[in-house]
Amino acid sequence: MSAENRITETLTEAFHPSRINVVDESHLHKGHAGHRPEGETHFRVEIAAEAFRGKSRVAVHRMVNAALKGEFDRGLHALAIEAKTPDQLGDD
Repeated sequence: MSAENRITETLTEAFHPSRINVVDESHLHKGHAGHRPEGETHFRVEIAAEAFRGKSRVAVHRMVNAALKGEFDRGLHALAIEAKTPDQLGDD
């Protein structure tokens, strides 16, 4: 299973999001710290979940990072997080 699929599965199980999008951006970081030739080091996560309601941005990021500890242990180097509650989605 790819890291992208593991991240999606882990966050879905942890937060039951109404929307989730996980993008591997490793190719954009070639030559940067933490990049590996095989990729799967830099990801962007867009997630909307009721679990984030009333939490500060820092608290939400800590929740997401804690849920993905196993991925960081496996070599995930960087994670960009855009987290919202479902009512904050709008029409983007």
